[in-house]
Amino acid sequence: MAPLPPFSFSILILLLLSNITIYGFEFKEATIENIHQAFKNNTLTSKQLVQYYLDRINSLNPLLRAVIEVNPAALGRASRADSERRSGGGRGEFRGGLLHGIPVLVKDNIATRDQLNTTAGSLALLGSTAARDAGVVRRLRRAGAVVLGMASLSEWAHFRDFAIPNGWCGRSGQGRNPYVLSADPCGSSSGSAIAAAANMAAVTVGTETDGSIVCPSGANSVVGIKPTVGLTCRAGVIPVSPRQDTIGPICRTVSDAVHVLDAIVGYDPQDAEATLAASKYIPQGGYKQFLNIEGLKGKRLGILKGFFENQRKSVQYKVFEKHFSTMRERGAVLIENLEIANVSIILDAMQSGELVALLAEFKLSLGIYLEQLPSSPVRSLADVIAFNKKHKIKEKLKEFGQTIFLMAQNTSGIGVAERSAISRMAQLSMEGIERLMTKNKLDAIIVIPDSTATSILAIGGYPGISVPAGYDQYGVPFVICFGGLKGSEPKLIEISYAFEQATLVREPPLFKTL
Repeated sequence: MAPLPPFSFSILILLLLSNITIYGFEFKEATIENIHQAFKNNTLTSKQLVQYYLDRINSLNPLLRAVIEVNPAALGRASRADSERRSGGGRGEFRGGLLHGIPVLVKDNIATRDQLNTTAGSLALLGSTAARDAGVVRRLRRAGAVVLGMASLSEWAHFRDFAIPNGWCGRSGQGRNPYVLSADPCGSSSGSAIAAAANMAAVTVGTETDGSIVCPSGANSVVGIKPTVGLTCRAGVIPVSPRQDTIGPICRTVSDAVHVLDAIVGYDPQDAEATLAASKYIPQGGYKQFLNIEGLKGKRLGILKGFFENQRKSVQYKVFEKHFSTMRERGAVLIENLEIANVSIILDAMQSGELVALLAEFKLSLGIYLEQLPSSPVRSLADVIAFNKKHKIKEKLKEFGQTIFLMAQNTSGIGVAERSAISRMAQLSMEGIERLMTKNKLDAIIVIPDSTATSILAIGGYPGISVPAGYDQYGVPFVICFGGLKGSEPKLIEISYAFEQATLVREPPLFKTL
């Protein structure tokens, strides 16, 4: 990646004051449908689109630190996409679907077999090479998408130490929330969410083990889809837990996120067991058919006790009350004050067994990933720990430590304690969210996807969609999340899209300082 220029506040002011209309096309908040209409009208090319986002990254990234590397081959791939559309026959026709020619940033733990590094934000993996594209990247390329670069993240998907700030990694430094620069960007898919929010890419992709898509999406006022575990292939993704890891889109609109989801789901022999099991959930005709503006009508939505009442005196509470009224007006049935059995245990990673299981799973799965790389400076978790000690200044070992790494290194595989923890989480999920939704005949539950709620969906591999809900008195975004049982993406998409269209909350960021 070429060195980025120093940040210029004059450039920022111009970006904020401008409608960002170039070539007769308004780039600001452009959707996939907007872009393809411009392709069809011959008022925009993929190369022009990629160049715009590269310029945007060069201008904003020194401030936001959302992107670790840009792809030196992106402009060439965009030119090929333009040629493919021209050769499709007829004015403005193209082949390859809605992602054809669309620039996408992927999180820097999703491998690409090209000139980009895949490092999980760590200097330890700089210079390693992947044997092949990750499964989701292969599907994105097959759909005609242009890989624009690598988005930053909380280093090692926020699984190095509890003290590491959300959005920080050794390779790119501290990612910043584009709405209020001092606000928490959340993590670990912080860069993907920041970049989507700040119009630094058309669409982005993140990963989640527990909260890493839905939380940063909410913190940066964008849409995040956490798919059912196994719906998207995890092969080629630097792992934390094969039991909980999932890959999903982070975009400015529900429709864009759904178009990306349609491109990346499906069976993959490199992740055969999980993707085969989840393939039964993929609807014939894909997910875009559920972009239904009347999607709230008749839906039974559960509001969990305690998650909203704690904010009674806040701006958020008043906004949520208005949103709940809007949902009822649009035909939804809201069932309030519901309690998930043993929720306090579920939300405590030690009591639920989540941390016990994750530590062992991480050491095992990371070791397998590193051993399979054609070349890598490190081949095990022990190697990474040693690298951090050797490069303690650049990796800020004194400031942040590597407690989680050391805890994981002390595990010895999946033994009695780990199997018991995994069994306990399955039981908590069955007696918790599954029983609650079945008993009350719910289509979805409504939660706030902060660090206190994400485990409800995470430990059972359940899907969730976060949608912008509002901004507090300082301009910091907050979000609403619709969660459901495995395979319930069609219902969640209907609900999320209808809510988004009824409220139209999202606004572009203003890069405020407080």
